[in-house]
Amino acid sequence: MSLDCIFCKIAGGEIQAKEVYRDDDVVAIADVNPQAPAHLLVMPRKHYADLTALYAAGAGATAAKLFEVAAKVGREHGARGFRLVANTGPEGGQTVDHVHVHVLAGRHMAWPPG
Repeated sequence: MSLDCIFCKIAGGEIQAKEVYRDDDVVAIADVNPQAPAHLLVMPRKHYADLTALYAAGAGATAAKLFEVAAKVGREHGARGFRLVANTGPEGGQTVDHVHVHVLAGRHMAWPPG
């Protein structure tokens, strides 16, 4: 756990969030700044800065669990489909240094995005 990490505080129950899923390893919450009608964030309860830190720690099972739960909540909130996004590092668009997967659903996802 990182003491100044907002996602660690959410996962630890110190900060309230609209949870849609929780187990011993992973928490999924509604994004406070949604980019789609359904915009969820799936994160491990243990702190890893990003995907590269997660793999460097040998936590491949945690990465698999993130995507497993992302698919579950995506299926529950995206009647006709959903998009998963994992931004990694500042150049990859990551704004919170705690690995997480965005689940976007509830509208047609155009490609390219934007």
